[in-house]
Amino acid sequence: MEYLGIALALAGAALAVGLSGAGSSIGVANAGKAAAGVTAEDPDKFMKCLILQLLPATQGIYGFIVGFLSLIKLDMFSGSLTAISTAGGMGIFFACLPIAIGGLMSAIHQGKVAVSAIGLVAKRPEESTKGMLMTAMVETYALLAFLISFLAVFIPQWA
Repeated sequence: MEYLGIALALAGAALAVGLSGAGSSIGVANAGKAAAGVTAEDPDKFMKCLILQLLPATQGIYGFIVGFLSLIKLDMFSGSLTAISTAGGMGIFFACLPIAIGGLMSAIHQGKVAVSAIGLVAKRPEESTKGMLMTAMVETYALLAFLISFLAVFIPQWA
């Protein structure tokens, strides 16, 4: 059995989950600090702030899905590993990188936009939809990274 290929594929899965999850936790934490401040002043703005705080969490979900699909590709849940070449493991590793890096960066920056949008809610709560749209625009790049990783993990040659 080719252990280097399996190790590379597992490293890619770990990066997809770990980096996108780290980015999401940073983005959600920053937005949460701003949301807590606004909610302390006006508890009626809690739901609007909560929605904005949750938006950067999606990148962690995307990374988790790609990591999970990588484990499925390796047949990890059947009790035996699928033999995979070094080239195949490297292919899965590189397939996981778009969501790992894209998820990390977009979640951090989406959190920054969410903080600004929460500031908007504090001053003009009727404009919260605009803040949500601005925050969601950053999601576009996480979705593109997710789509590439999702599709690339299943390239037949990675076996």
